[in-house]
Amino acid sequence: MRIDRVEVRRLDMEMKEPFETSFGVEQRKSFLLVRVASGSSEGWGESVAGDAPLYSEETTETCAHMLRDFLIPALLGQEIAHPDEAHRLWAFVRGNNMAKAVLDGALWDLYARQEGRSLARVLGGVKKKVPVGISLGIEARIEDLLEKIALRLEQGYRRIKVKIKPGWDLQVMEAIRKRFGEIALMADANSAYSLSDLDRLKALDDFGLTMIEQPLAYHDISEHAKLQRELRTPICLDESIHSAADAQTAIELGGCRIINLKIGRVGGLTPSRQLHDLCIRHGVPLWCGGMLEAGVGRAHNVAVATLAGFALPGDTAASSRYWYEDIIEPEVTVGPDGYITVPTGPGLGYTPILHRIERHTVAREVFKA
Repeated sequence: MRIDRVEVRRLDMEMKEPFETSFGVEQRKSFLLVRVASGSSEGWGESVAGDAPLYSEETTETCAHMLRDFLIPALLGQEIAHPDEAHRLWAFVRGNNMAKAVLDGALWDLYARQEGRSLARVLGGVKKKVPVGISLGIEARIEDLLEKIALRLEQGYRRIKVKIKPGWDLQVMEAIRKRFGEIALMADANSAYSLSDLDRLKALDDFGLTMIEQPLAYHDISEHAKLQRELRTPICLDESIHSAADAQTAIELGGCRIINLKIGRVGGLTPSRQLHDLCIRHGVPLWCGGMLEAGVGRAHNVAVATLAGFALPGDTAASSRYWYEDIIEPEVTVGPDGYITVPTGPGLGYTPILHRIERHTVAREVFKA
């Protein structure tokens, strides 16, 4: 496929309700949407970078810069047989995984459409439906969080993830267990703790959590290994894992027993498959994390979660969890059994709706070979 045209849009969408983590509060989502074209075929990708460098050093602006000045020029006019080949064209660009991932995702969608197969199928997925959990933010009151958990359990979600930080942790978990018993429950710290909080983190062992996600520094592996030796609860690494090589190091050091894979964080679907295959070889379970994606990014998450190594429910909740109206049809929905049915149509299996995309577009650039 020869890449003839790339369109980059910046969208701004309002979320249905605020989402608070240890990083801060979000209620508006600004992100990039990329469409690549080869002849009459096209593919779509969505960036997960935010406006501020809170989750990682990348932002919407840095991604736009990398796409405009480096990644797209290296791709335009090139003839590639498979999306994996694009990463060789970008090898001169260090890091900037979220910028690479949005273009990588669009190429995979394009490739799958040209093949007449679903994205899940061309990735090597084996599941017809994927189990999903839900991520709940920090609330003003524990009672408010408990009511949201009750609602999501009624809707069928198979795992509840709760954001924590020092002071919003032990009492929260105690209240959840008291009300809901032995539900599948995990805690996500988003790097809010240090080893000086060891006693507090060890106390989380009492709540039978599935995992504690990224309790220590966002770039750290070695201190997580020290912490894991002190805990019964499995540590799951998120922000620390940017590649299969990082995962290899973490596994060898004992820094985690579970890995959260985010497509944007590792640089796209091609490196996601590499990391997945490594975890399969080492017997380390994966799950697919969420980044408050709109429909295109959500569809990519559904596809990657069909790979065999994704053994735990991911964070790909229904579109209606976050958006008044998503930018795809049909919207992503979760069945009463807590599963998303994987679409079987070509590419993403969901259709981007251009008039909705236009409504939220605040900037647009087009690049031609």
